Amino acid sequence: MSSTRRSWADVGPRLASAAVLIALTATALYVGSYLFAAVVGAVYGGAYREWETMVSRAPLTPLGWVLIGLVGVSGLFHLAFGLLGSLAVIVLACVLAGFMDREHLAWRVAGVVLFGLLIISLLAMRGVTPDGIWAGVYLGTVVWMTDSAAFFTGRQIGGEKLAPDISPSKTWSGALGGLALGTGAGLLVWIWVTDSPIWIGIVLSATISILGQAGDLSESAIKRFFRIKDSGDIIPGHGGLMDRLDSLTFGVFLVVVVGTLHAGFGAVAAGLLHW
Repeated sequence: MSSTRRSWADVGPRLASAAVLIALTATALYVGSYLFAAVVGAVYGGAYREWETMVSRAPLTPLGWVLIGLVGVSGLFHLAFGLLGSLAVIVLACVLAGFMDREHLAWRVAGVVLFGLLIISLLAMRGVTPDGIWAGVYLGTVVWMTDSAAFFTGRQIGGEKLAPDISPSKTWSGALGGLALGTGAGLLVWIWVTDSPIWIGIVLSATISILGQAGDLSESAIKRFFRIKDSGDIIPGHGGLMDRLDSLTFGVFLVVVVGTLHAGFGAVAAGLLHW
């Protein structure tokens, strides 16, 4: 009985942190514009801080802080100067990374490019229309419901491990529970916000759910490579920002690809939702 209590001891901080994160995300998503760009930039700038620390395995250097700052402001440059503005900031960060130790150059550049593209992708999804709000609600619902269901189902049912060499705590029961709830919740939002065919909502929701779990496993593999358990401890019950955002990565890219192919880069949200 005591082990059961211990295994659920982090649920309270986890739920409290989730509530704060959802409120912050919803506010920024609704307001959009520079507030959304600032929040997204700050979050992924913080994520790159964890990446830099993980890769270098050393205290942050002044140039490391510059890279963090450049990642953080790339979203604001996107709004002020367009796509080329944000890309210029990312390229500058990559160039400056070349003046740091060469041993970690590839990982450093990979992190700058990854988080920079995620910022650009999220801003492209949000855009300036109400469709961007609903696209964000839809994506967030699928990803967070998948995460939550996988967490609770895996702990309650347990069973065979999903990828024991990468993440020993993840189980097939958790993965399937996450897929089921993530797809179902996403479909409900899809039906609520758009009159597009239901089958498209099912396919997109299931794909985003699977990609969310793939993103989680990918980050776990990278952390295992660098021999760390959590990317940080800034979020009680969740770990670091990277630990919280990993499930969003591939889903964001899918949304941008689908929306762009359907309606163009300037109408990502409309291209995602309206068929």
